[in-house]
Amino acid sequence: MLRKIGLHTGLVLACLSILLPVLWIVRTSLVPESMAYSSDIFPQFSGENFRSLIEDNGFLRHYANSLIVATGSVVLALPFAAATGYAFARFKTGGKAARFIMLATQMLPAVALVLPAFAMLRTVGLTNSLFGLTLVYAALNLPFLTWILMGFFEGIPVDLEWAAMTDGATAWGAFWHVVLPVSLPGLAASAVLGFILSWNEFLFALVLSGPETATVPVSLAALQTSNGVQIGKVSAGIVLAVLPLMVASHFIQRYIVKGLTFGGVK
Repeated sequence: MLRKIGLHTGLVLACLSILLPVLWIVRTSLVPESMAYSSDIFPQFSGENFRSLIEDNGFLRHYANSLIVATGSVVLALPFAAATGYAFARFKTGGKAARFIMLATQMLPAVALVLPAFAMLRTVGLTNSLFGLTLVYAALNLPFLTWILMGFFEGIPVDLEWAAMTDGATAWGAFWHVVLPVSLPGLAASAVLGFILSWNEFLFALVLSGPETATVPVSLAALQTSNGVQIGKVSAGIVLAVLPLMVASHFIQRYIVKGLTFGGVK
């Protein structure tokens, strides 16, 4: 009995350690700036931080920029990642060396890539543009999504494709009509992870975007002024920033859980 009480107490404390910072951010976003650091847990709530953030700082424009760039990068990267991951999983294209090189690109620090990316975008006139930032994010997500999808495709029995080709389907037809529908949970999980990576990215957005094309992380960083951090607006921005992630996770959580465990057992 005492063991169960101790176990449940530990679990409750662990949950509180995770939830309390989140709840404190929500609380700070709903109180005036002057009471942000107050120890009063239930002060007088108001929506002033949200109003000021949207009306004075143009946060909705930056919010829309992040949605466009994050969604566009996933739409661009996912088809190429699916094709490349399938080639690695089924045909061993390029051997182990190609897989290692693809994975090694993820080990490069972002600061080593941002200046070459800026130079290339400036050459084609795509700096300070959402399309240029979308292309960069798609390129950054491609190796990561390819590696994830490769594991999903390896978990699909090849007998399904052989059966489809025995019935007259081509290799492309088996991939399109058999492999992709079966791997839908993996595709959904990969899309959400790619969206999160693009949504949270800061360094490339800081260097490659301008005042009109700034994303949410850059917009929140701009709230640090010479007079200090506007903690109330920052908290309000964080609350708004996590909403798309929560909504997306809620609607496809079944696919995410299934997708992340799909290639785990062979």
